Amino acid sequence: MASSTPLFLILFVILPIFMGRFSNAQLDTSLYAKSCPQLFPTIRGVVQTAIKKEARMGASLLRLHFHDCFVNGCDASNLLDDSPSFKSEKAATPNRNSARGFEVIDQIKSAVEKVCPGVVSCADILAITARDSVAILGGPAWDVKLGRKDSLTANFALANATNTIPAANASLSALLSSFQNHGLSTRDLVALYGAHTIGVARCTNFRQHIYQDKNIDPSFARSNQGRCPKNNGNGDNNLAPLDAQSPTKFDNTYFKTLLNKQAILHSDQELYNGGSTDALVRTYATNPHAFISDFTASIIKMGDIKPLTGSQGQIRKNCRRAN
Repeated sequence: MASSTPLFLILFVILPIFMGRFSNAQLDTSLYAKSCPQLFPTIRGVVQTAIKKEARMGASLLRLHFHDCFVNGCDASNLLDDSPSFKSEKAATPNRNSARGFEVIDQIKSAVEKVCPGVVSCADILAITARDSVAILGGPAWDVKLGRKDSLTANFALANATNTIPAANASLSALLSSFQNHGLSTRDLVALYGAHTIGVARCTNFRQHIYQDKNIDPSFARSNQGRCPKNNGNGDNNLAPLDAQSPTKFDNTYFKTLLNKQAILHSDQELYNGGSTDALVRTYATNPHAFISDFTASIIKMGDIKPLTGSQGQIRKNCRRAN
C-alpha cells in the first residue's frame, strides 16, 4: 500500500537525522575557538621549549601523529600504556625503542587541561603538535582540522602487522600498498615521506641497507658503517640523520639525497630506484614549493583517517589511559 504521508514531511523528518550524522563525522578547524581560545599558543609554547632542548624532538612528535593515524585511524591509541585489558601499541615493532616524545605530550595535555579542562582530545593534540613541530623547524603551517575523540583501547596486533606501519626495509610495492590501504595516494606517499627531511634512524633499521644493498652510493654507505657495526646487536641504537644535509630543518633536501642515492633507509631509497615514484622525487627535489604544497595537503588528508567523532570515543583526561 502506498503511503499517504507527503514526501516533503518525510524529508523534513529524515534529512536532519542524516545531516546530524554527517556533521558529527566532520572535523572543523575552528572547533575550539570559543571553548579553548588559548589552545594553540599553549601547545606551541610547550613544543617550542621541547625542540629548543632537543631539535630531534620535532621529528619524534610528527612521527607520533603518523603512527597514530596508521593504526585504527587518528584516535591517539598509540599514547595508551598497557592496561589489564589490552597491550599497548608502544611495544609493537615499529614503535618499540623508537617512538618517543610521550613525556612532551603529557606536558602538553597537562598545560591544556589547565586552560580548558575536559575539552581537547589527545588525538587533536597530536595533530596540532605535528603541525607546530613542522612549522618551528622551518616548514609550513596549516589549519588543523579538529574534533577527533580518543579511543578507549589500543590495537597491538594491528600496530605490529607488517602491512600497517611501513617498515624501514619495505619495498616500493609494500609502501604503496600500505598507503593505499589507508586511502592515501602515491603522491601522498612521496610527499609524506618528505617528513624524513628531519629526524634520525637507528642502526638496526639501516644496517642491511648500508652493507648489502646496491641502490646506495658506496662512499655514503662506507661513511655510515663506522657508526653501525656489521654484526647484529652491536650499536643497534646508534643514530644517523635521515637527511644528513639539514637534519633539523624542514626543507626539500631529503629528496636531493634520494637523487644522489644517499638515503639512510632502504625504504626511502625505494622512492627513487627506477620505479613509479621517481618523477615525483625529481619534482620535489627541484621545486620546494611543490613539495610544501603537496605535503600540507597530504598531512591534512592523513589526519582525516577514520577519526572517532560525535558520541564515539572520549576526551581522555590523561593521554596514557582511558578515563
